[in-house]
Amino acid sequence: MSRTAVLICPGRGTYNRAELGYLARHHADKAALLASFDSIRARAGQEAVTALDAAPRFDGRKHTRGDVASALICACSLADALSLAGDIEVVAVTGNSMGWYSALAAGRALTPADGFALANTMGTLMQERGTGGQLIYPFMDEDWRDDPARRAELLALVKDIATRPGHALALSIDLGGMLVLAGNEAGLSAFEAAVPPVAGRFPMRLPGHAAFHTALMAPVAEEGRRRLPPEMFGQPLVPLIDGRGAIWWPHATDERALWDYTLGHQVTEPYDFTLAVQVAAREFAPDLFILTGPGDTLGGAVAQALIRAHWRGLTNKEGFRRMQMRAPILAAMGREDQRALVT
Repeated sequence: MSRTAVLICPGRGTYNRAELGYLARHHADKAALLASFDSIRARAGQEAVTALDAAPRFDGRKHTRGDVASALICACSLADALSLAGDIEVVAVTGNSMGWYSALAAGRALTPADGFALANTMGTLMQERGTGGQLIYPFMDEDWRDDPARRAELLALVKDIATRPGHALALSIDLGGMLVLAGNEAGLSAFEAAVPPVAGRFPMRLPGHAAFHTALMAPVAEEGRRRLPPEMFGQPLVPLIDGRGAIWWPHATDERALWDYTLGHQVTEPYDFTLAVQVAAREFAPDLFILTGPGDTLGGAVAQALIRAHWRGLTNKEGFRRMQMRAPILAAMGREDQRALVT
């Protein structure tokens, strides 16, 4: 009996010290796929993704660069997408932020090589031309109870800061119970000064990140459109859910529009990962949500998005934990125990 699943591809910040060697550990059987990725890097004069993965130690200054992290994360995601057990039927694919590029390939609107080239090109452009930065701040409490009033209050503060001379600040990603904000130094600093610290960690700056999903990324989007032709894009084989919650259906997708969204709105406007997960839950009612590697940090955001939708009666963290214990609904391939459930 098959299990239906929504596949979710992670974005930046998910390949860290613990993930070093991920490709070698899990995907030694995919030499041809990885060689195709290495060839793309070689043509761009960049170090092979397999060599980066096989480094003797993790170098934060190197491995978290946009032109390195994007390649590593996409390679891990696409290799994982090809490793699912035969009884799993993927009914839809989505991703978070940069994970949209991986999702396009996992859903076969792009070939794996073209999906990797897209992620690598955009990651390189972000490294070369990206400006500003990002921070993350929660509006849910420690038990993941939804607090729409607190969320609205924080977004009102963001809007107010953005009106100040010399300040740029905007919502970058709606990430479950977190707001990822992006802007220039003045805007980010003003927000940090205005909100109380939470859990000794927040507001947290995201190192190596530019002001993704804001108007500050318009030059990156423009150059991406120049380098990456619409002809790369084809019809997806499974439905794709984008960062607006819109569904791109097989046999009904305007391929030029998909290119235009990917290298336009997706780069310069807020990315609503929460809505993408909620649409996946409501429209496809999967047995499982499978989070490809590397890492497993996106699992909490997926659970929080489902709680905000009251999916299957979920209202808090403990309810999600109990549901996972009875019959897992979320499997992160970056965790060995959960990986075994789906490979």
